[in-house]
Amino acid sequence: MSQTVRLKENRLANEKSPYLLQHKMNPVDWYPWGEEAIEKAQKENKPIFLSIGYSTCHWCHVMERESFEDNEVAKILNDNFISIKVDREERPDIDSVYMDVCQKLTGSGGWPLSIFITPEQKPFYAGTYFPKHSMYGRVGFIDLLNNISRIWCDNKQELINKSDEILRHINLVKNDEQVEIKQDTIDSAYEELMEGFDLRYGGFNNPPKFPTPHNLFYLLKKYKLYKDEHALNMCVKTLEGMYRGGIYDHLGSGFSRYSTDREWLVPHFEKMLYDNALLIMAYTSGYMCTKREDFKIIADQTINYLIRDMLDKDGGFYSAEDADSEGEEGKFYIFSKREVLDVLGIKDGETFCSIFNVTDEGNFENKNILNLIDTELSMITEHDELIKKGKQKLFDYRNRRIRPHRDDKILTAWNGLIIASLAKSGRYLKNNKYIEYAKKTVDFIYNNLRKEDGGLYVRYREGETKNDGFIDDYAFMIWGLVELYESTFNIFYLNWAVELKDYMINNFWDNVEGAFFLYSTKNEKLISRPKEIYDGAMPSGNSVAAYCLLKLSRLTGDSSLEEKANKIIEVFSAQINSYPRYYTFILQVVMILAKSNKDIVICGSYEDNEVKDFIEKINDVYDSYFTVLINDGSEDIAKLNPGIKDKIKINNKNTIYICENYSCKAPLTDLSKAVEKITEENIMGGSIN
Repeated sequence: MSQTVRLKENRLANEKSPYLLQHKMNPVDWYPWGEEAIEKAQKENKPIFLSIGYSTCHWCHVMERESFEDNEVAKILNDNFISIKVDREERPDIDSVYMDVCQKLTGSGGWPLSIFITPEQKPFYAGTYFPKHSMYGRVGFIDLLNNISRIWCDNKQELINKSDEILRHINLVKNDEQVEIKQDTIDSAYEELMEGFDLRYGGFNNPPKFPTPHNLFYLLKKYKLYKDEHALNMCVKTLEGMYRGGIYDHLGSGFSRYSTDREWLVPHFEKMLYDNALLIMAYTSGYMCTKREDFKIIADQTINYLIRDMLDKDGGFYSAEDADSEGEEGKFYIFSKREVLDVLGIKDGETFCSIFNVTDEGNFENKNILNLIDTELSMITEHDELIKKGKQKLFDYRNRRIRPHRDDKILTAWNGLIIASLAKSGRYLKNNKYIEYAKKTVDFIYNNLRKEDGGLYVRYREGETKNDGFIDDYAFMIWGLVELYESTFNIFYLNWAVELKDYMINNFWDNVEGAFFLYSTKNEKLISRPKEIYDGAMPSGNSVAAYCLLKLSRLTGDSSLEEKANKIIEVFSAQINSYPRYYTFILQVVMILAKSNKDIVICGSYEDNEVKDFIEKINDVYDSYFTVLINDGSEDIAKLNPGIKDKIKINNKNTIYICENYSCKAPLTDLSKAVEKITEENIMGGSIN
């Protein structure tokens, strides 16, 4: 048996990241990413083991229990390597660079991400989770460490040469020929989604099934712009399938990260802020297109979950909740049938069990994940009161259990998403409370995560801000501010969005080829400086930036911003054309640019009841491809959009200007007629040439 290596905290105890703090008592001699670790590796001529994950990652916990808490493993690492821990949510740049390495070397990626690099930070071996011992043809962590250590000692140059080769491959200049994005590309993305669509349960492709909300945004945009009923049907089926399944928490609300099966039944139980923010938008949009009350209820319940469990008292939203509690995945969320009957009583309990598919055998490790997969809607309606009371009793019972770990760091990017979501949902669901929460979150970011030079920090926790922002921080925050402006018409939000846009362009824009780099000229320089367009679990920073630039171009009258949005599409056009279904958020921008658009200027005050009534009516149209700007006659709005000075009240009446394809129609002082003009069915038409 090996001797104990460490009985005290390691260096990670000085960090604020919940993920790093989870490893502070490991016997591994961990370093946070920084000069101290790099310099030590160079001085001692040791390879670096770089371990990247996040605090609610299930397999990160497994690898910690098996290896990083193990004295035998720790001794090998401490004797032969410099070990660095990175929270991917605080350093998405490091994660992106080395995840690209892993995917190129192994064909896949994930977390924990395990990378071996030289003291010069050049990678020579990559993988994800490794069991402690080799088994079933899979190399174990101990064998891997010993092999790498042996080669480093006996033939270090072999590993250095390999790292040089990998680095050359990673940094190859991509001279993809720019191609025109045509209607065929939009149609191809649609066809690929249709091919992978699950007709019975909704969603796309084989398990694991991710919600991927921007696919649903794309389908709804296709429906709105092209009157494609099948696009709407696929979206509706997916929204219904997800909330019926176990991926949705039927007691506490909110969605887990993904489903491990086709039916959406067994989730990976962790809950992420970004998933829930984007799904709130998806259910709100689904409600606006269908007026299905169940979609509105799910949006409301998910918002209430975030406010109840994930909102800091000062206004920022926390990042995530773990899948595990007491060392077991899903333990907090599952029930035996006996428990349900004991809490609800035999009669009500049996009815509740039949509705939520609770059985003696169970559907997950001999217990039950509540779900409505095979439940008739009529049964839900018939027992509405019993369900409400039963859910509350079980919720209260569940809350007496040990809760999963909550990652309470506040991330600028993800808070930008929830600001956008709350503002949009508040506007369309007519709930001012949501808008007030969005405003409070903006105040939190402005007061705590704004740099002196006008930029943004990545993370706030326990009074500490850390790391200069990345492209997602700016793009997502601008998105939130634009949505909040269109929900409040408070020019402060639009002004700050413009300021952040200027900072983003000045510090992230590639002046040679176009599009935005992941990290700015002010960030730490890594072995590569990527530009990303792939819309994964979240839409990419470039995709959202393109959308925001287009919106701001219309709101400010600055046509150069639309040119930049077009340039982003051009830079990535070959990739988008090759695999269009993986770029569904940016394809929405393509559709908006290709179609005619309506920009509405209201000359009047937002405090005027007639103006408020007009805005409420056009919100009912739910056409997110037009912008709304209020000209209240102030110097602030004239400075923001100089062209607005020509749009004034007629005969001192509230006046509406509707502009389409860069020309404006005659102004209207009859606001009811203006609503009719805006809601005409032929607002959009045709296709890309």
